[in-house]
Amino acid sequence: MTTRHRVTIVVVLLGGALVAWLVTVERMSGMDAGPGTDLGGFGWYLGVWMTMTAAMMLPAVVPMVLAFSRLARERSRRGRPFVPTWVFVFGYLLAWAVYGVAAYAAYRLIRALDLDVLAWDGGGPWIAGGAVAAAGLYQLTPLKTVCLSHCRTPLHFVVHGWRDGRSGALRMGVLHGGYCIGCCWGVMVILFALGVMSVFWMALVAAVIYVEKVTTVGARLTRVLSVAFALLGLAVAVAPAHVAGLTQPDDRPRMVETDRTPR
Repeated sequence: MTTRHRVTIVVVLLGGALVAWLVTVERMSGMDAGPGTDLGGFGWYLGVWMTMTAAMMLPAVVPMVLAFSRLARERSRRGRPFVPTWVFVFGYLLAWAVYGVAAYAAYRLIRALDLDVLAWDGGGPWIAGGAVAAAGLYQLTPLKTVCLSHCRTPLHFVVHGWRDGRSGALRMGVLHGGYCIGCCWGVMVILFALGVMSVFWMALVAAVIYVEKVTTVGARLTRVLSVAFALLGLAVAVAPAHVAGLTQPDDRPRMVETDRTPR
């Protein structure tokens, strides 16, 4: 793979992430972005979710996409059918779309139960804090270790998990997306617990994901992040007013804005 092709892939992925960040910030401007934010209608939510996913995940998936493209071009030079890189990326995003739909279904089920214990003036802080602390515990599980190792070794995955053709590339993208979800679902739970429509928490989660999956120190931060998440969960539970960046909910219905007309 030529330097020009590598640069093109990086520019496209990072450029797409930048555009997604700009759109996300614009869409979330003025929203009630704390715990319990209403996710709105399914179509609107799915569009925002995929934009958020692109913003947070595309920078961290660059090494895997480069590895896939490199091997695809080498195989093409040996007479194998050429597979466009975008098919792999589409499969990856498709896996995250399924995760987002599952999260939305769980949210709607919880809202339908109308449990008073979830109110912020009731057990809400403890539930949100418990979710954050649980994400910290997940950092120490074997499943987290396996999924993080997969995400940090892209060449091993594409060499030993290669599937021919476009359908094979799609399957590889979905499979990698599954590993990525296994690695990151805990921090995504933190995002949902503290404010899924909050640019502050979204940026913090995106930074954690990138550092863990791409940087040289990422693999050594697992235990540090576990302790940090546990402490953050405790702070949310016992003193939410003192947690920087946490919007305090009130008792009124919480609706996201689907109409961006000036107020």
